[in-house]
Order: sequence, then C-alpha cells, then structure tokens
Amino acid sequence: EELDIPVFHDDQHGTAIISSAGLLNALELVDKKIDELKVVVNGAGASASSCARLYISLGVLPENILMLDSKGVLNTRREGLNKYKKEFVQETDADTLEDAMKDADVFLGLSVADVLSPKMLKTMKRDPIVFAMANPNPEISYEKAIAAREDIIFATGRSDYPNQINNVLGFPFIFRGALDVRATSINEEMKIAAVNALAAMTKTDVPEVVNKAYRVENLHFGRDYIIPKPLDPRLIYHVAPAVAKAAMESGVAKTSIEDWDLYKESLKERMGLESRLIHEVRLKAQQNPKRLVFSEAASFKMLKAIQTIIQEKIANPVLLGDKTHIEQMISEFHLDLNGIEIIDQTAPTMKSTREKYAQKLYKSRQRKGMTYEDALKQMRLANQFGMMMVTEGDADAFLSGFSSKYADVIKPAIQIAGTNNPQNHIAGMYIVHTKKGPYFFADTTVNVQPSARTLVDTTVMVAAQVSHFNIEPVIALVAYSNFGAIKGASANRSREAVEVLHREHPELIVDGEMQMNYALNTELRMQKFPFSKLGNKRVNTIVFPNLSSGNIAYKMMQEIGEGEVTGPILLGVGKPIHILQMESEVREIVDMAAFAVVDAQFRG
Repeated sequence: EELDIPVFHDDQHGTAIISSAGLLNALELVDKKIDELKVVVNGAGASASSCARLYISLGVLPENILMLDSKGVLNTRREGLNKYKKEFVQETDADTLEDAMKDADVFLGLSVADVLSPKMLKTMKRDPIVFAMANPNPEISYEKAIAAREDIIFATGRSDYPNQINNVLGFPFIFRGALDVRATSINEEMKIAAVNALAAMTKTDVPEVVNKAYRVENLHFGRDYIIPKPLDPRLIYHVAPAVAKAAMESGVAKTSIEDWDLYKESLKERMGLESRLIHEVRLKAQQNPKRLVFSEAASFKMLKAIQTIIQEKIANPVLLGDKTHIEQMISEFHLDLNGIEIIDQTAPTMKSTREKYAQKLYKSRQRKGMTYEDALKQMRLANQFGMMMVTEGDADAFLSGFSSKYADVIKPAIQIAGTNNPQNHIAGMYIVHTKKGPYFFADTTVNVQPSARTLVDTTVMVAAQVSHFNIEPVIALVAYSNFGAIKGASANRSREAVEVLHREHPELIVDGEMQMNYALNTELRMQKFPFSKLGNKRVNTIVFPNLSSGNIAYKMMQEIGEGEVTGPILLGVGKPIHILQMESEVREIVDMAAFAVVDAQFRG
C-alpha cells in the first residue's frame, strides 16, 4: 500500500543531494562542463544508484558513468546482474577500478576503505574531483590524496577534513519545506531545488558563528569549502523555501505559500535565530541606509561585519585608518569590499579637513582648557576625527570601541558631540533577547554609583529609547529591598528615584524599588504587592541601582546562554555616536551598526 505522505530514504537521496551540490560547486571552481564529465562510481548499492541518477538529472551523460561493484566494472561482459545494476551497464574495455580511473574527471566512492591508490589518482584528468565517502574510513585518506594531486578537490563523510558530505545538511530542511506545503511526495524537482539551494548558499558570506564552531577564521567558497557546514544556522531558510517552492511548481503541494519573505522569517523564529526586535531594526535600517563611520576597521571581525553590513544594505560604511593596511587585510581575508570608502585621517590630503574640524572643536572647548594645538592633534586620531565627521554633517553616525576601552571613547564623544538633555547625563543600555521577548537593562556602562536624580534621568532616557522600538516600556527599579522593607544607600536611591518619577513622569509605567524576582515574576508580584503601579504587566525594562549590578546582570545572561545581547546602546549623547564592547563578535557589530543607522534616522 502506498502512502500519500513524503517518504524519503536519507542514506540514498540525502547523499545524492549533498554530493550533487558539492559537485556543482567543484565544477564551477575547475571550470568544467557537467555534460563532458567522465564519472567513476565505486559501489553499486542504493546510495550509489541514487547519486548517479541525480547526477544524470543535473546533466551528466549516462554513457559517461562507469559504476563498479565488488567484482569490477558493470560492463556488457558481466553476467547475473540484478535490474538495478543493469541500469548502469556500459560497453567498455574497462574491468577494474584502475582501468576505470584513467582520464576520469570525478570519482564517487560509496564502498570500502583504501581501495583507491595514489597511482590511480595520478591517472585522472586535471583538477580531479574525488568524493571518497566510505565510512568510517574513506577509499583513500585525505593525506594521501592531497600528496598525490595538488590540484584535487577532495571530500569525505568525515568532519575532521574539509568538505564533509553529511546528510544532515539536507534531510531536516527538505522535509521542513515538504511538510509546510503538505507535499504528497518528494520528487526530482524538489531534490534538484535542494541541490541548487545548497550550492548557492555555499557561495554566500559565512556567519561568524560557523567560523567559531569550526575554529577557522574566514570560511569562503573555494576548494576546501564546496558545501555548507552542518552547523550553519542558515540551512533551514535556504533549503526549506526552495523545496517548498519546487513542490508547488511541480504540482505535488496541497497548500501554497504566498509571502516567501514572511515564511523565511518564520523559519528563523522557529530556530530562534533572530529576535523579532533585531529583525525589525535591520529592516528599518535597510529602508534608509545612512553614512556610518567605522574608526577601528583594521581587524578581521570588523571587516567581516562591514562586508555583511554592505551585503544586507544596512549602512553605507566609511572606514578610517591606513588605507594600504586595510586594503591588504581585505585581500588577505578574501573579503568582498572592493571600492569601499577608506579615509586616512592622517594623510596630507586631509590636512585642510583636520584644520577645519580642529577649529570647530577648539571654538566649542576653548573655555574648557583646550588649545587649538590640542584640537589639531586630536584630529589625527580616528575616533575624534570620525566623531567630528558626524557633528559637521559629513557622516550620519559613528561606531567605535572594538579595540578601545569604553571610557577612552566616551570622553571624546561627550567633548565633541555633547549631550541631548538638560541634565547632561548619559547612560548605557543593553538589550537581552530571550524567548519571552526583549529585556532592556540600564545603566550598564557609564554611571558607577548614580544618584537618585541620575536614576531618574536614566529611566526617562531608557523609556524613550524603548518606545522608539514601538514597545511600551514597563519599568522596574531593582535593588535588594522591596518597597522600603530594608534601608540602605542603593535601595534608598532607587526608592527616591521612583518617587520623583511618579511625581514628574506619571505617564511612565514604573515602580520600585523591588527585588529582581518580583520584577520578573508578574504573578508573584501581584500576590505580594497588589498596589504596585506595574499591575499585571510584564516588566521589560530593568534599571539597576549601580553600574556593578547592571554590568554583572547582562554579562551573566550573555554567558550562561539565557539570551543574546545587543549593546551597549549609548543614551544621551548629542549625536548618533555608539560604542561597541571590546572584541565584539561579528553579529554584535552588525546589530550595533543597524541600531546606529536607526538612531540617525530618528534624529533626522
């Protein structure tokens, strides 16, 4: 009895799909045409037959495939072959693997270990493609294959060598696409769609999370990377939509998907790959990309992030620093940053700009101890020059801090851009992305022991920022005490701040002081403190009594894996100037770039 749901033998069709994607990419690298290939398939089981059939669907000519079983080449002299082997019988003089390998372009091994010798490899044509997938040991070891042919493209089923052909790259995502359109079968069109999706994805920018997982610096399309890595989180939203679309177009889908962008975002959400807030911020940045200055671009992570920012159309980057050095790094890491704008602020050609900026800075700081010579000297520094670009309208936003201490960047930021509030207060906010939604933590970077007034100003600034994200801020000022139960300096300051907030800003949903468990547990809070202004609302914004507690809290959340963090988002500075954590990851840099662009958009 035949089922009306998809049935898929992963060991057969999965291997065929993944190896086919690798084959297409390998052919592109060696500039060979698929219909001119001579292919040797060692092994004549179900997996080998499935691979050969899919290769034929992709364009390999059937007469150019020589298949072998344990007794040799499937040729017209062989007797007693079953119907599956008869499908691949050829009129040929070749009897052995050694015979078959002469002038072959491709070797596909689905047999046993150590049957392929270096001598056989040397008889293959230029740039041989060898997929040695016997388990646990391949038909020839990686070391022997590389030693025999420097021009080889080599893949195995093992994770300790480049180009692992692993079925996990296909099966979960192929079925996700099939199930989401209620496909009645998985047909050839769907398999080919998966092949093309995997092949295309390999040629896109690899996320930093994948580089870190495999302890490499910059995976990129090439002879050692012809197929995605199994831990790449993008697989689900590249492969599943391609399969679903092919099912619809080939008539085996019972339902259809209308909005493909929305479908892809739903896949990301299912996997927890991206918070909705970050997604919305990136989309907003893409609607009106701004000119964003990067003052510390001379590192791999920064350049990798900048490449992503350009590819995703988040911003129009301007890099500051030694142009020759930065261009050398771009070339060394094979990054696609040709033509990017690089300004060397120390170059003789920038002398007039340095003088103009120095004059402006001197004028604003001359009664605060700064001489013109001091200002001119500062304009040779990338951070100060970049900030002046923003204040003078030559750029829209600024991002730094990757290799500088936070305090070393924030001081010139205040001197050059000033603040945007009467109290001249600034604060730092982190966003912690959790399964329950985003939480906003402040102050996490600036004020060591804030006064009650500073806590008030911080709360107002954070509330305004959260509102910009179209989220209603529900704010708790936390401490070790609940509503005056315990007296103490930090608890008293938080309690005083709440009193001022209730009086001066009655529109805010804010209360405290309270312990963290009551802030985060709505039911517990309502049972114990039903009078709280927070009511039954879920708290999403936490204002800490001092820098130590705020800094510890967000770093703990980050490190124990309870939520990814974005920040610090600098609040209160007069211009869109933002500062990264030192040694931020690529994802964090990209996210902060998006926030800087949106900040510039909001300020107009």
